[in-house]
Amino acid sequence: MRWNDRRRSNNVEDRRGQPSSASGGGNLPLGLIALLLRTKYGFVIIIILVIASFMGFDFNSLTGQTSQPTQNSQQQSALYNEAADFSSVVLASTEDFWQGMFAKAGEQYRDPKLVLYTNSTTTQCGTGTKMMGPFYCPADQKIYLDLSFYNEMKNSLGGGGEFAQGYVISHEVGHHVQHLLGITTQMREKQQMARSKVEANRLSVRLELQADCFAGMWGRFIAGEGRVDEADLLTAIKTAQAFGDDRLQRQQQGYAVPDSFAHGTAEQRKTWFMRGYNSGDIKSCDTFASSSLN
Repeated sequence: MRWNDRRRSNNVEDRRGQPSSASGGGNLPLGLIALLLRTKYGFVIIIILVIASFMGFDFNSLTGQTSQPTQNSQQQSALYNEAADFSSVVLASTEDFWQGMFAKAGEQYRDPKLVLYTNSTTTQCGTGTKMMGPFYCPADQKIYLDLSFYNEMKNSLGGGGEFAQGYVISHEVGHHVQHLLGITTQMREKQQMARSKVEANRLSVRLELQADCFAGMWGRFIAGEGRVDEADLLTAIKTAQAFGDDRLQRQQQGYAVPDSFAHGTAEQRKTWFMRGYNSGDIKSCDTFASSSLN
């Protein structure tokens, strides 16, 4: 995917390197704990130090231990910075695309923000962690991404490549579009009236597949600019399939439970991404009106 000469978005909030609720400062040295427990007020002091740790105090400084950047860590930092730069370009391209689509309909598009973080961060939807993967929070209209997810895509999920990474961001932007159009609110209301968890899950599947379709529309847009080729498209399709509930469940537990699916099967995710890619028409992405999702 060719992207270096493209504009960067002004809607990126970089929280990487900031203390998070999950990380805190340096861990309490075990030797220090053992020493304090032998003293009269050691337990009280330990409680105070634990509180200080959560506030970000680095206890390695007490023992003279400092972390020096290694060549590998420097190289990894450079790769993450490049990934952050790329993500900014992708976000900018989604802004250009959806601003144009909304303008054609006589509406105004509000850009979401992309928050880059490490390990965990606060959101108006609760605490976000990298274990959740990329996600969109409607309450603050922000997309949250720990860049280490790109490595997980490549190493654990069998997906990867720049266009595939762009697919991930554009899928979350798709959820933002659903929020702006009122689709998410309507779906949540239907879920509240659902007669069972299975029925509610099926509504979630339709929401996720529609976001895949919106991502496909974005893919068609940048393909029209000559920025992707057939190999890029294949990596995006492979990644979409890797996120299928059936594949993920078989990978994690050896079998799949269709009634628990909340994102769609591998083939469904491929189908709806390609539907958006081939049509470029938002009307073709109406998963809620479709009698079949296959």
